[in-house]
Amino acid sequence: MKVLYTAAATATGGRNGQVKSDNGVLAIEVRMPKALGGSNDDYTNPEQLFAGGYAACFDSALNLVIKQGKYEAGETSVTAQVSLGQIDNGGFGLSVELDINIPNVELAQAEELAEKAHQICPYSNATRGNIAVKISVTNN
Repeated sequence: MKVLYTAAATATGGRNGQVKSDNGVLAIEVRMPKALGGSNDDYTNPEQLFAGGYAACFDSALNLVIKQGKYEAGETSVTAQVSLGQIDNGGFGLSVELDINIPNVELAQAEELAEKAHQICPYSNATRGNIAVKISVTNN
């Protein structure tokens, strides 16, 4: 792989600590969500960070595919839902659901564009074969 960019962030304190990027722009506290035994949902958590990154990255890949194909789509949106669960060996795993909206194109075309984006998105390529990713597409 030819590296184009490298991001770095440091976590201290695990799920009840802090995450800081090397440039200082990202500096947040993370806490265990209430569903996993935390006291409240007032802080972000690793799953939300992953969901935000995947959604933004996929939407960018989608817009590249739309631009390259010269389609007349409206403003797209991608919502990523990242779930944490226990797997058979006693460890933990993730699954992802991507809800993709591509307005102003036929549904079949929207589904094709989403699949093309899924092939080039770095997050999709990183997770392929490792975690379940379900894609749902709308065009309204």
